[in-house]
Amino acid sequence: MTTVRPVDAASILLLDRSGGNVRVLVGRRSSKHVFMPDVYVFPGGRRDATDRLVTVAQPLNPLAVERLGLRAGTRCSNSRRRALGVAAIRELYEEAGITVGAPLADAGPAGLPFRPDLSKLRFLARAITPAGMVRRFDTRFFTLFADEAGVDPTGATASHELEDLRWVDIFDRGGIEMPDITVLILEELQKSIQEDKSLPFGRAAPLYQFQRGRFLRDLL
Repeated sequence: MTTVRPVDAASILLLDRSGGNVRVLVGRRSSKHVFMPDVYVFPGGRRDATDRLVTVAQPLNPLAVERLGLRAGTRCSNSRRRALGVAAIRELYEEAGITVGAPLADAGPAGLPFRPDLSKLRFLARAITPAGMVRRFDTRFFTLFADEAGVDPTGATASHELEDLRWVDIFDRGGIEMPDITVLILEELQKSIQEDKSLPFGRAAPLYQFQRGRFLRDLL
């Protein structure tokens, strides 16, 4: 049996703290998806080759860059880490219609009508899909406060990839169905918010993965 190698991916937890509680944006994956259909997830997807070519308005915070490089091997260059940040912002735009960055007159290499601003992205967690799955991803999860990024929470728009967009209280998801890893990442966010509501850039990030049949959580 051929082992499927994980591909780079990025996901973004867009946070609205304008009310009394912190809410996160989620949407339901289309039933047409081969990987995890009909469940609620954060916007995200695989890193595209063109993400490396995108000119950014602002780079990742240096502390986020440092954390992204831990336990990532020699292949995870600064360019690749930057591309992961671009992928997160691009997926947020493609799946939820939200722009984070400086407008452009013409679309750039990844088809984006703006230069992504990566400076407010916090690296929250990393998770590698277990072997045996139809598709495998090495996903980096980022958080982004809507107010810091100048994002209007009411501007989120559903797409063919993410339907029924919802702002969900991070401590009460209202019984909606989420994959196990999405629940784990949400719980990680809960702990982080309780420790420090500002979500410091240099905070240790967990790595979730399977090794020799055991599910492990290590800190980066």
